[in-house]
Amino acid sequence: MTRADLTSAMGLNRSTIGALVSELVALGMATEYVPARRDRAGRPSHVVAPRRDGPYVLAVEVAVERIVTAAIGLGGLVHARRVTVIEGVDTLPPNVAARIVEDAGWLADRLPATAYRVGVGVSIPGTVRGRDGFVEHAPNLGWRAVPFAALLAGLFTGRMDVQVGNDADLGAVAEHQRGAGVGFDHVVYVNGSVGVGGGIITDGVQLHGVGGYAGEIGHMTLDPEGPPCHCGSTGCLETYIGEHALLRAAGVTDRHGPDAVAGVFADAERGAPHAVAAVHEVALWLGRSLANLVNVLNPQVIIVGGSLADVLRLDRFTVEGELDRRAMAAARAGVRVLVAGLHEDSALIGAAELAFQALLAAPGALAPAAAAN
Repeated sequence: MTRADLTSAMGLNRSTIGALVSELVALGMATEYVPARRDRAGRPSHVVAPRRDGPYVLAVEVAVERIVTAAIGLGGLVHARRVTVIEGVDTLPPNVAARIVEDAGWLADRLPATAYRVGVGVSIPGTVRGRDGFVEHAPNLGWRAVPFAALLAGLFTGRMDVQVGNDADLGAVAEHQRGAGVGFDHVVYVNGSVGVGGGIITDGVQLHGVGGYAGEIGHMTLDPEGPPCHCGSTGCLETYIGEHALLRAAGVTDRHGPDAVAGVFADAERGAPHAVAAVHEVALWLGRSLANLVNVLNPQVIIVGGSLADVLRLDRFTVEGELDRRAMAAARAGVRVLVAGLHEDSALIGAAELAFQALLAAPGALAPAAAAN
């Protein structure tokens, strides 16, 4: 944005905007440039933008079968990323932490010398105590009572701020700020992979609950006599709409993981009866679960991410039909169902936003003096 745009958007005077921009430039966080293409005559307006070779965070998405690490700059710009498949002992917390530190070095080697890391944000598919990054339970990873933020911070040389959050909560933040939820104040984000989670934003503020565990919609009980769930209960929502449920409905018993799931979706697009029926079965339960969320939370928009986005894409008719049939009419009339705007990166970008919080709260405290050079 130009300084004039910033002045108008923030309601501040020009001298204040000028001073703030100059401070951010001096700290190495922002830059000013004249666009190569000018749309009007007269003196050109300088554009203020995040500095691409300045501060960045290490954002991490720990999923059931992979770890994604990325160096992400201000504005959600992904500079570089690395994806590692994990299984067996690779999924143990100490091994996951060690992998993240190794990836941090690999990414740093691919960034400009002026770039500096200001924090680490980690997305975990489980219940996380936000104040200290303690993972209470990540059932699909087999983690319980893991002080993951402290474990990871202890492996970095020097002091490093490490923040850990629930994947769906972080996905909701990212979609609200940079994705399909921009411009909405009442948002429900539903993420589906092996597990299913939710993030809730009401009046523009994220709903955490008293312990920080709100949004575990994947563990709402649909049928107490239903399939066993990794959480220890039976008949949870994720046993009906998670990826294992899709593969089971498609008759795929010898494979699992993203490639197997993508194969079912590809078969469904080609019209293979077993795959079409599997997608339809998951779409039925997805629509019913969304109706419950509409009736309880009355959102403006429900954003669907992960593999559930493909279910919505392939069989929106069934999802919306169940929503129409089972949601209260007034609440249903005011809600839209959208696919995640950040696609597979919602939780990753959310982890970056979490890691940037300290820098945004006190830029001068974290920016090195050398950044002004």
